[in-house]
Amino acid sequence: MKKLSFICIVLAMGMTPALSSEIQVNDEQASTLFAGKAYSPYVNRAFPSHVYWGDSHLHTGLSLDAGLFGNTVGLDEAWRFAKGEQITSSTGLPVKLSRPLDWMVLTDHTDLMGFATDLKAGAPHILANKKGKEWYDGYNAGGVEAGKAAFDLIMHFAQMKIPKELVEAYSPGADVFEGVWHDIVDAAERHNDPGRFTAFIGFEWTSVPKGFNLHRNVILRGNADKAKQVLPLTTLPPLGSTDPLDLYDWLEAYVAKTGDKAFALSHNGNLSNGWMFPTTKTYAGGKVDKNYVTLRAKWEPQYEITQIKGDGEAHPFLSPDDEFADYETWDVGNLDISQLKTPEMLKGEYAREALKQGLALEAKFGVNPYKFGFGGATDSHTSLTTAEEENFFGKSVSVEPSKNRVNHPFIETKLGRIEGYKIVASGYTGVWANKNTRAAIYDAMIRRETYGTTGPRMIVRFFGGWDYTEDDLRSRVPAYRGYEKGVPMGGDLRSADGQAAPNFMVYALRDPIGANLDRIQIIKGWLDASGKTHEKVYDIAWSDDRQPDSDGKVPAVGNTVDIDAASWTNTIGASELMTVWTDPDFDPSQSAFYYARVLEIPTPRWVLYDKLRLGAVIPEEAELIGQERAYTSPIWYNVPK
Repeated sequence: MKKLSFICIVLAMGMTPALSSEIQVNDEQASTLFAGKAYSPYVNRAFPSHVYWGDSHLHTGLSLDAGLFGNTVGLDEAWRFAKGEQITSSTGLPVKLSRPLDWMVLTDHTDLMGFATDLKAGAPHILANKKGKEWYDGYNAGGVEAGKAAFDLIMHFAQMKIPKELVEAYSPGADVFEGVWHDIVDAAERHNDPGRFTAFIGFEWTSVPKGFNLHRNVILRGNADKAKQVLPLTTLPPLGSTDPLDLYDWLEAYVAKTGDKAFALSHNGNLSNGWMFPTTKTYAGGKVDKNYVTLRAKWEPQYEITQIKGDGEAHPFLSPDDEFADYETWDVGNLDISQLKTPEMLKGEYAREALKQGLALEAKFGVNPYKFGFGGATDSHTSLTTAEEENFFGKSVSVEPSKNRVNHPFIETKLGRIEGYKIVASGYTGVWANKNTRAAIYDAMIRRETYGTTGPRMIVRFFGGWDYTEDDLRSRVPAYRGYEKGVPMGGDLRSADGQAAPNFMVYALRDPIGANLDRIQIIKGWLDASGKTHEKVYDIAWSDDRQPDSDGKVPAVGNTVDIDAASWTNTIGASELMTVWTDPDFDPSQSAFYYARVLEIPTPRWVLYDKLRLGAVIPEEAELIGQERAYTSPIWYNVPK
């Protein structure tokens, strides 16, 4: 075999140069080391080579609930903060991110946009309404009365009982509504800086009929000239709708009118009491039929899998064999706890179960409505996109850093409560793209080349194919082989070409200022011949010298957290993990999906930092330690037809 030779001179900083030596490289090795026709392996590289970090869900005081609870940080300040500037929070605290984000979407609630600002000011048309005057008096009384007024207003919204005349004053067609929308659009335009920072135009369509969370964020691909041709959809009658089918109609009309592109992504299925991922009927009274699954597949290519109001990947009731399923679980009831949760509701609430049900619906209708990618977001209502445990400014202004916020209930009704310490410092989305522009990042989200994390910025690649080898990992740019031989996260496996089973190449690099990695897992779901769905969690790469038990389970990584110091050490775990894994249980007659879950070693939750810095008294039942994680978008296997 023909061989290549070259001289390799190894130099190390502060060390004596090593002796020169001749290294023999055969043709097969050369193709791995020097991919492509040119000597430089980076020539003509066209695949996405950079991960861009962002938040697809943030609110300013223009959102009704954020404004009522005291958010005074404006649009421009929110954008500047995301870009890395230090600003002052609504409670007067200086705050800055550890590192800037690369992109963001401001998604203020469209219902009653601007109402909170006018309520504070005592606008005449609000005071002329009996309920409006009651809210104004309570809000301006301050203290407990202000909190009661704000909560009562939000409960009226959740139960769709806002007085009609107030709804009409803050709905599409009203001057104030159009003005607020244009302010939002203009702010995004001011802060969009292609190549440096991407500021998307978007909004939140806040469907919450009877307290069941069916919220969707809408992201527009284009610029102000497109966005200003329309007004966003609301949910309150008579002009709005809580039915997702009407949101899909709005998206269709927007695309037809402007020539732009747009999509919706839902969040917090865990607060929908089973209605987020329906399989037979929808909350609006419709059927899950061919029309529904087709439209949902078309307009919802992403799902917000983790955020402040709980993690949405899995639930221990649905996944009893998954030791990591019970993570930041919220399962008390619906959004306003007007109805408690029951076990049978859970199947319609979590991403993993939705992926499984999507396989079954595809077998029935020929379309998979739940074929979505994963992302993380904060859903912060402080204008501050904080998702780091040591730098967490809470869900709303009322729970920005203070000694007492751990004991301040997030929500409380006669039926139940969600404690303040249950709020989650999460999350962000990593997007694999070629450029930091609206078009490039948007297109990556559409093709689902994204992953969600609970806050840390670990680098994760996930590829699926049929003939990856360990050698494909050795070039230090394994993405070449990833794209060449298969598909990235979010894709469909190519045809088998006679191979016995699919294999997957996955690697993860820890957040450079974060914790080491515990393990990489692959979660598989599949549909059997009888139409029943299944799932299995595989440990595929792990740190240290741990050995799996007889069931294939890898022992816990250990714990270095110092409770009193709110710190940990990277003396356990690994800075990077990688492997090539072949499905040992593959059946080519069964449709399936696979996604990777990357776990960090245990680290302190935000409550420990509050104890250390503020003297907070932490309730005994509060979780003090967690294992942060990343979820890649799935890769699907489709049975050949």
